[in-house]
This record gives sequence, structure tokens and C-alpha cells, in this order.
Amino acid sequence: MRESQRYEVMERHLIETFIKEIRWLFRYNRSMKLIYNSSELVTTLGGPQRGHQLGALEIIPNGAVAIQGESILEVGTSETLLEKYPNAEKIDAKQKAIVPGFVDPHTHLVWAGNRANEYEMRLQGKSYMEIMAAGGGIAATVNATRKASLDELVAQAMERTTRAFAYGTTTMEAKSGYGLDLETEFRQLEAVLEINKAGLIELVPTYMGAHAIPAEFKGDTPGFTRWLCEVALPETKKWWLSHAPGQDLPFVDVFCEKDVFEIEETREILQAAKDLGFPLKLHADEFENLGGASLGAEFGAASVDHLVKTSLKDIEKMAQGDIVAVSLPGTPFGLAQSEYTPAREIIEANGYLAIATDLNPGTTWNESMQFMQALATRYLKLTPGQALAAATINAAKAILRDTTIGSLEAGKQADLLILSVNDYRNLSYRYGTNMVAKVIKKGQVYPQA
Repeated sequence: MRESQRYEVMERHLIETFIKEIRWLFRYNRSMKLIYNSSELVTTLGGPQRGHQLGALEIIPNGAVAIQGESILEVGTSETLLEKYPNAEKIDAKQKAIVPGFVDPHTHLVWAGNRANEYEMRLQGKSYMEIMAAGGGIAATVNATRKASLDELVAQAMERTTRAFAYGTTTMEAKSGYGLDLETEFRQLEAVLEINKAGLIELVPTYMGAHAIPAEFKGDTPGFTRWLCEVALPETKKWWLSHAPGQDLPFVDVFCEKDVFEIEETREILQAAKDLGFPLKLHADEFENLGGASLGAEFGAASVDHLVKTSLKDIEKMAQGDIVAVSLPGTPFGLAQSEYTPAREIIEANGYLAIATDLNPGTTWNESMQFMQALATRYLKLTPGQALAAATINAAKAILRDTTIGSLEAGKQADLLILSVNDYRNLSYRYGTNMVAKVIKKGQVYPQA
């Protein structure tokens, strides 16, 4: 081959390579999304927020977010990002606010049946524990859930997840706990796996066989505790590894409360779960201060939840660790109680505070994290910014996902909301209506009706 021909071949190769690179770059840019022209883009930076840091928001006027695939590429002003990514698919926020997707770190999502009759009983003066003692409460839902097929559980839970998603929840923790036997608990966990396959909300599973004492062990709480430690927990781990290979083990949660699982029984269950490698959560101090919050701190639980009757000593022990205090304001509201989580004390102690719905059929059937923010500002005395941080970055920490979700920053999963209002504070100021116009989950845009 002559020298001139060789140079001609090389030149043609360089041109073809250049054209391929330009085409790839063009396709790359076209596969991007740029959400721009917001009134404000609201996020938290620097990770979960302790104490008085809670509510430290970064607000970018006329903000924009660039998304590549499932991840956030960059946030900034609309002017800057429009110039930087001119070929991206553009979504006009129409001067509405953009906030992170809500994270709901405490729900009892999967159940069958309805307990509207118990609401009427409460209005007639019966307490939650009295209803349980009469065969209602959790026992009633256990009976209905044991009778339900997998398809029925998935269908009923999917209705609730769809409603929560429309209201802006992009990630949700989901507990078992309405089986109290192996078969039904596994069926609930399988329902969580099935719903995850369908997309929409991302579910984070929790095994809660220690939710109540089943009829088979009535009067024998020590016996049920032994069964949980020696049979149920090892079998649950075996089941999970075979049905969800490659996925992290679910959390294990215990209802630490008088006449359910008291401190020593809770300690046994947590120790058995920890020895098997399960991450831990805990229900504590909903009705009485037994010291469950301190126990959760001792075991390094990801979160301790409810915390209505929690003492200052227990709050300080939690704050000394890396534990998130999760308030469930919908529960005392649903029970028409006057006491709520002592949120200001948690903040003063330099603790982490999050909020969640506690979605369940008995005390608070509500899927809206918007409503929880409205309650948090009224009854926990949080500011709108604190309520938003408690429902996003701190809630993500309560399920050990704060490095991937909960804020709008480069590298995190593209879970965000375009509101129907131009000021995020409306999320707390208003209530009983939906202020989410579009949900973006893993970069996919879902318009609302």
C-alpha cells in the first residue's frame, strides 16, 4: 500500500471514529432528562441531620436537576444546566417546587381485611389494649391475613402502595407481622418481593414475627419467644436466602410493650436476630416507658419507633449512638390521644429524628407522608423544613439508605417530586389534599391524575 493510501485509510478511520463518538454523545444527551424552571429546588446536603441541624435545607431558586438513567447527574440553576445540557430531554416544572421523594420508614403495608368496627369501639371509650384483649386489634388482622392468598395480599397492598406513590412516597419500609406463624409471615414477605418487581414504590422489607402473641401461645409469651429465637428467625433467614438471593437480609422488628414483649423477651429476640446477621428495628414506648429506646441503642438498631412515652434518659442514650428516633404522628392522631413523640427533646439531645406513617389497619390507615408533615408541624412543633428533612434524608437513614436516597445531589438515585405549588412549605401548611404533580422514581416520570 502506497504512503498516500495509508494516510487516506487512517484519515477515514479517524473521521468514522469521530462520527461514532458524536453520535454516541448525541444519544447520551438525548437519553438524559433535565427538569428545569422550578420556583425552587429544595434539598438537604451533607447527609442525615442531627439535633438543631434538622431542617438545614439548600434552596436553589429557579432550580433544575439533570438526570442520567436512574441517577442524578447534577443540580443547579436552570440557566446553568440548560446551557450545559442543551440536548437533554426537557421537562418544564412550570415554576413549581421540586423536593426529594418522600421516604416512609415504618409501615405495616401487607395485610388483609378491615377494622372499621374497632374505630367505632374506640369512639365508645374502649382502649387499644382493651380491644386487643377482646380478640380484636392485631389478632383480628392476623385471622384475616392467614386466610388470604398471596394474590389477595399483593392486590390489597398494591392499592395502598399506588396511593402512597401518588402522594409522593418513593421508598417505603414494609413489615410482616400479621401471620405470627411461618407460612403467613413468609407469604407477607413474598408479597413485598412481588410488589418490588412491579416497580413504582421501592419496598424495604422487615420481618416482624414478634408483633403480638398468637392464639396458639396465649398465656405463654416465654414459649413464643423461644420459638421465635430457635425456629422462626433461623427459618426466616433460610427462606429469604432462597427466595431473594443477592438481596440484603430484611430488618427484624419487635413490639416491645407491656403485656406483649417486655424488655427481657425483647432482648432475647434482638440478640438471636443479631447473631443471625439481621439488621434491627424496634417498636418502643408507645403506651408505657419500659426502656425499649435504651435497649435499641444498646443493640445498635437502625431506628427505634413510636417513642411517645420515652424518658429523657432514654432519649439521651439514643442520641449518643447512631440511632434514628422515628415518630409516627398519625398513630396518636388516629387514636385521638394528646401525647406525641417528644420531638423537641430529641432535637435538644442532638439526636436524629424522622417521621413515618405507621400505615396499618388498626390505628392509622393513612398512606400520605404529606399529612404526616402537616401533623409533625402541629403536634411535634417542627418547622416545615424540619418536617421535610425528617420525611426524606433522616427517614432514609432509618432504613440504612441515606447514601443512595433522601436528598437531591449528584450520584444519588433520581427520586424526586414536582409539586403543584410553588413553595414547599405548603406540604405542612395545607393538609387533606395532594400537592404532588409528578413523581420521578429512578429517573422515570409518572404524572398524577
